[in-house]
Amino acid sequence: MSRFSKRLLPLLAVFACVCAFAGPASAQRIETLQTVRDRGFLVCGATNPLPGFAQQDAEGRWSGFDVDLCRALAAAIFNDPTKIEFRSLRGESRFAPLQTGLVDVLTRNGPWSSQRDTLYGASFVGTSFFDGQAFLVPQNMGLVSAFELDDVSICVVNSGEELERLQEFFFANQATYSEVPYEDVADLAIAYQSGRCEVVSASGRQLQAIRRALPDPTAHRILPERFSKEVLGPVVREGDQRWFNIVRWTLFALINAEELGVTALNVDSLQAARTPAVRRLLGADGDYGTPLGLRPSFMADAIRAVGNYGELYDRHFGPLTGAALLRGQNGLWSNGGLLYAAPVR
Repeated sequence: MSRFSKRLLPLLAVFACVCAFAGPASAQRIETLQTVRDRGFLVCGATNPLPGFAQQDAEGRWSGFDVDLCRALAAAIFNDPTKIEFRSLRGESRFAPLQTGLVDVLTRNGPWSSQRDTLYGASFVGTSFFDGQAFLVPQNMGLVSAFELDDVSICVVNSGEELERLQEFFFANQATYSEVPYEDVADLAIAYQSGRCEVVSASGRQLQAIRRALPDPTAHRILPERFSKEVLGPVVREGDQRWFNIVRWTLFALINAEELGVTALNVDSLQAARTPAVRRLLGADGDYGTPLGLRPSFMADAIRAVGNYGELYDRHFGPLTGAALLRGQNGLWSNGGLLYAAPVR
């Protein structure tokens, strides 16, 4: 063997190792998309029934903000939002079905945290809803801000975190309150309605569910302040980058569509628009779908199916629901909110 060949052998060994690792990774990258296509429909893991976010009617039909996010993804893949199956997941079982392939994506599975993002083989793709601990009060108290609360009784779940946040909030504001602790969120609604407490404290989404179940939701309001950080959004299996990107850019498409004024009603007419950002979003200029294994029009297809982010929000939390929920943090960044999506370009 020549001296050159001897020097080349270690390099060839390294190259072989790299290929050995790169091969399976590349194959896995398209596994979820191919599985979904071969099956013919998307399987979406939904949260426990939570009014406004995900619920079933008497005939088993699903509706809600999170449900429509899944339908947008089905439209991006199949150009058909009905090619979807919803599965109700309870408690901590939500991650195992995702890891084992029983579901393809979770919507609002739980607040984004370092542990959930690193220990359970799952990846959060982006933020679809900003939330946090808040207060529900009767309108007749005349309050418009949580900073006005003083000398009140508060129903709260008896967990260390929520009680600790209450203590910190009232200590910082030099106000007083009395705790009325309960084991479960369901107890809070019963206690509040029966007058066991004047105020309820829980996450904004839980308070919204409680409020919608009251005889007259308009007689109660959720105060605008949030005194904890709860970031929620779709979750996918770790290790499938292409699928991660498909779910992320479907969500981003809905957010960007609201910012650009693209709606379910005008998405087709705007194909002739001259605005470069609109043309890129709708696939009229550039091809952002093919690298993901999708049609160039996948973002337009998602918008056409469910509307932009603002349309989704109004449909499930707007005035017509009878229990309007202020956008607040979930307003666009250009309107003082936190909602922001990377641009299509």
